[in-house]
Amino acid sequence: MTSTDRWLQFEGLSNIRDVGGLPLGDGSRTRPGVLLRSEALTHVTPADVRRLVDELDLRLILDLRTDREIAQFGESPLIAAGVETVQFTFIPEAGRELPEVGEDVHPMVGNYLGYLRDKAPNVVGAVRRLALGEGAALVHCAAGKDRTGTLVALVLEAVGVEREAVVEDYALSATKIDDMFRRWTASTGEEMPAPDELDRHRPRAEAMAQVLAILDERDGGAAAWLQANGLTHPELTALRSRLT
Repeated sequence: MTSTDRWLQFEGLSNIRDVGGLPLGDGSRTRPGVLLRSEALTHVTPADVRRLVDELDLRLILDLRTDREIAQFGESPLIAAGVETVQFTFIPEAGRELPEVGEDVHPMVGNYLGYLRDKAPNVVGAVRRLALGEGAALVHCAAGKDRTGTLVALVLEAVGVEREAVVEDYALSATKIDDMFRRWTASTGEEMPAPDELDRHRPRAEAMAQVLAILDERDGGAAAWLQANGLTHPELTALRSRLT
């Protein structure tokens, strides 16, 4: 399964893809139809809901948004369709100070490491729910690139996906920034941001590569970080069995 094959087409979503088909260190690939990642589900249509539930067997949604975001933009329409939806916010409601990082790293590295420092129980809780679930699961935040990208990268690292493929999956969302803003501005009547502003929102591969390198050096890797913060060995084994 190539990166092109992993994109899913929906009426109300732009940045949605399956993380199946990614190469593992042993030569096999991650299982398709288990973990989907997307932007917020605010604009899904009734046809999208039916497809997610009936065709893709969506059973679990991990919502990484804050209470404020949910209040402003609404809960998932999938809740009414009976899909279990669990919130695991990665950002404190009252704001935060970002961890100090070196001047030679990407500016988003501090944000991503801040998720792990400030909301470690929620990060591990989201991974745990994914590990123990059945059917397909979908993880999303607002745009499906930063919080979602961090969680998915941790999961893929923990199950043994090759580092280059983990970073590439994270960076793929950069290709959907224009589409997402086009949809959002159309719904609000606002103007599209200028090209340089759109570029500011695009995830850069080096940011996730640096985060994962820091976890390697500081914690022994993503799997070790998860276990140090409460994920049990049986849960890690279940996660690997589920995705691989």
